[in-house]
Amino acid sequence: MKILYLNLDRGIPVEGDKGASVHVREFVTAAAALGHEVTLACTTRGVGNPPPPARILQFGAPPADMSIGNEIERRERVRLDHDGLVADRICSTLARLGIEPDLVYERHALFHRAGVSIAARLGVPRILEVNAPLVEEQRRFRGLYLVDEALEAEEASYRGADAIIAVSRQVAAQVAGVIGRTDRIHVVPNGVDLARFANVDAIGAVIRARLGLAGRRIAGFIGSFKTWHGVPFLIEAIAAAAAWHPDLHLLAVGDGPEREAVAALVAKLGLANRVTLPGRIPHGEIPGWLGAMDFTVAPYLPQPDFYFSPLKIFESLAAGRAVVAPEIGEIDGIVAHGETGLLYPAGDGIALQAALSRLLADQAACQTMGWRGRQRLAGRDWRDVVRLCLALAPVRLPA
Repeated sequence: MKILYLNLDRGIPVEGDKGASVHVREFVTAAAALGHEVTLACTTRGVGNPPPPARILQFGAPPADMSIGNEIERRERVRLDHDGLVADRICSTLARLGIEPDLVYERHALFHRAGVSIAARLGVPRILEVNAPLVEEQRRFRGLYLVDEALEAEEASYRGADAIIAVSRQVAAQVAGVIGRTDRIHVVPNGVDLARFANVDAIGAVIRARLGLAGRRIAGFIGSFKTWHGVPFLIEAIAAAAAWHPDLHLLAVGDGPEREAVAALVAKLGLANRVTLPGRIPHGEIPGWLGAMDFTVAPYLPQPDFYFSPLKIFESLAAGRAVVAPEIGEIDGIVAHGETGLLYPAGDGIALQAALSRLLADQAACQTMGWRGRQRLAGRDWRDVVRLCLALAPVRLPA
């Protein structure tokens, strides 16, 4: 099948480090491995990681109108202008290159509905992947000025899909609330490349030695240093647990807006010899860093309607690492308490400390949980996920 993959969100660079960027690359890579020919149309190509096996076409957004004084409105007008122009640009480019897709697969983007027009002009089905309630997310975390325009574009994008992939039940409920129907909505959580995260121990041992951490019990975090990821909350728990476990060390991999504050907290608590912050690591090297960890922690803070399907939890389990995480949203369906990791009430620092201590005190149990976690991911490889998603496309008979 020839697939046109649309990633029109300017904030998701195809070759970037964000979880969303990883998701795009993994989906496209799996589709190509299944024998599909993928053309990836994006707004931002980005840098930092190898491109997925696809023909990548970049359609940059127009310049901002600097006469608009409100920064948020100015940014949103760029998205709206881009959406109004990009369908013509993509369709004309496909025609010029002789590319005739059989399917449009689109990652839902705020203020974007161009995929509806593109699929109609090509005469092919359109599958829409929704990873978050973007309007509410934008309003809550970044500020939203053009609310009516955002809601209108969202509804048009949802209604114009032949099938909608929601990564969690919470996202599916939000979509259903907008379009008033459930028959086209399918919950398909994220996946993981099982082959890439196999046999990571040897590389992990090299990283441990290089960091001078041989012989330590290493709790790991991999992700973005953003408020809701709860890294300072984890640092506080590490400080408390360290009093009882002198060999405990935290390896927190990643970057983000809170990294400087995290580093300052580490210094304030006297944890310089207990915490390593290596910064950004290309995603291709993440399996080895997971191999350097005994277990991982996903310390998400409490939040209403937690709708994520966290890639980092799938990747930790695929690497054979037990996961400590809050019992929130979809996580209790990914991590089996006492079997593949430990769950605790979100925001409960004492419970998090207890979970850390339990894994630190019983290394054999920790390793067994990690082994079980990988075994239970059978059927969650990205190829399985992509195969399931593409099977939802309706067959359109020729006129």
